Amino acid sequence: MRFRATIEHVDTFAKIVQSVEKLQKRCTIKFAEQEMRIICPGDVNEGGIQVWSQIKVSSLFTEYRIQSNNNNEIAISLSSEALLAALRSAAGSSSAQNSSTTGGTSESEVLMKLAKKGKKSILSFEISGVTPMGRTITVVQHITVDVMRHADVDRLKEPMCPEPDVHIILPALANLRTVVERLRPLATDGVTFRANHSGELQLAVVTDNARVEVGWAGLTNPAMNPVSQGSGADDQNDKDPQQMHGVLVSHKCLTKFLNSHVVSTTTIACICENHCVILYVYIGNVADAGGVLTYYIPAQFDDTF
Repeated sequence: MRFRATIEHVDTFAKIVQSVEKLQKRCTIKFAEQEMRIICPGDVNEGGIQVWSQIKVSSLFTEYRIQSNNNNEIAISLSSEALLAALRSAAGSSSAQNSSTTGGTSESEVLMKLAKKGKKSILSFEISGVTPMGRTITVVQHITVDVMRHADVDRLKEPMCPEPDVHIILPALANLRTVVERLRPLATDGVTFRANHSGELQLAVVTDNARVEVGWAGLTNPAMNPVSQGSGADDQNDKDPQQMHGVLVSHKCLTKFLNSHVVSTTTIACICENHCVILYVYIGNVADAGGVLTYYIPAQFDDTF
């Protein structure tokens, strides 16, 4: 079993991990020949939020080499916080490459590899560079990991969801995050997340004494994938475009999802009424995205919209 790669885009990798780090203390990373998956299953998360990400190897790495007896796939479980700390340290070294006043390195390179330290498996980060004075320096960080068995990886399954009732491209997540944060004092019972086929999105909270709704109009309803939707595309034409489809979700889960604003360019929300909301956070343009983070937020309980 061998794995090593040069991280070409350290800052992007750090932002991806930052997007999922608040969900749970440990995450699963599955390396394959063409893609990397970061998985946060929902069984240990408050509210059941899950993340299943798929990132192209070419969007983050160069000199990527992987070898195993399991179709050249390796899955590890590790601390999300420790991984983020290592990547932030590496990103900080890379961003300082042109600094001559702080003693930063130039031509910084970050090598990530799977290794052994005694009986423990580790993910090693070697940050190498040349100082403005011409000295070569290398900083090494280790993260203890658990290499997962093939049977354990196979038990990780994405949630089964019904066909979405509506797809809509969300406003900038940084702006949405500000609104959701302001709703927090009233969101004890959750936030109603709903949209229609006329480009309208609404967030609503209700208490015994107040009801607050925030709305957006003029958003885009992207075309559904005819392969995945089958005959459902014809059914959409028969629906009232003004009809709202919604789901009540945990405010805490929604806030955790919105941490992905640091990496998002385009985010598509798919609402399965009274069941869940599925959120696709694209890394780069949708047409040639370097990857996508898929968040599943289940309904807090059934409600009528």
